[in-house]
Order: sequence, then structure tokens, then C-alpha cells
Amino acid sequence: MEKKLFFLELKESSGLTKIFQILLGVLCIIIAIYWLIFNIKSVKADGTLWITILFLVFFGIYQILAGTGRTRKYISTGPEKLVLKQNSVLPPVELNPADIEKIEMFPLSISFKIKNKSWIRFRFGLSYPEIIEPIKNEIVEFADLNTIPLEVKDEEL
Repeated sequence: MEKKLFFLELKESSGLTKIFQILLGVLCIIIAIYWLIFNIKSVKADGTLWITILFLVFFGIYQILAGTGRTRKYISTGPEKLVLKQNSVLPPVELNPADIEKIEMFPLSISFKIKNKSWIRFRFGLSYPEIIEPIKNEIVEFADLNTIPLEVKDEEL
């Protein structure tokens, strides 16, 4: 089994879109710094100013990360581990075969029972159904290779 990477968004942003996202992020951060410098001493320096500045900074950071491709959601399979990133802002979760007690496969999700912990559920969603079967096939191969019990279910509980 070789290492494979499956992106959960099938379309790739164009180079122009990525550049625009990075520039928008930098612009938002510059505006936030400008507002902080020139409005901090004004009479109106209340909670709304701080909320606006925080929003602009975090939105700018997100746009820069999106422009550089660090917010893409994916699943990476290989013989030694699975890497799941199903949230744009949270870090990926690495699953080693020794840590996985059991895998349950549903039509639109896969659940991993972790030893001494709870379940980790990987949801596919309905946006790109053509990516589901190749990922499921890789998970089945991963489970067979590492002798992890796999159960296929028709409905989620």
C-alpha cells in the first residue's frame, strides 16, 4: 500500500484567486493595525473597536492561510498511519494502526474507535460524492493490511 492523498474539495483554486486571497488577508491586517493606531485614543474606543480589529486580524490570517493552501481538507492514507483533516482551521489528526481498535464504515462517514478513547468520526458530506468510494477502498485496504476489524453498516445511529 502506497501513501495516497485525497482532497475533500475537488476543485483547485486558480493562481489568481490564491494571490487575491493573500492580498485580501494582508489588507485586512493592515486596516486592523491602522484602526488600532488611529482609533485607540479616540472617545469611541469601546468594545466594538476591539471586536472589529479582532475580526479583521483573524479574517486576514484565515485568508492568507487559504491562499497558501493550508486550509484544505484532506485524508492521507499509507501503510503506517492515516491523517485526517476535515476542518479548515483545526490541525490534522494522525491515527496509527496500533491505536485503532475498530473501524465502522457508513454511507457518508467513517468512524474510528480509538483504544482507551472515544470515537473519531470522519464525515464526507454530499458536496463531492465521487470521492467517497476511492477513500473507502483505501480504508478497507489499510484495515486489511494492519488487521484492524472493519464493519460496514448501512445506516448511522
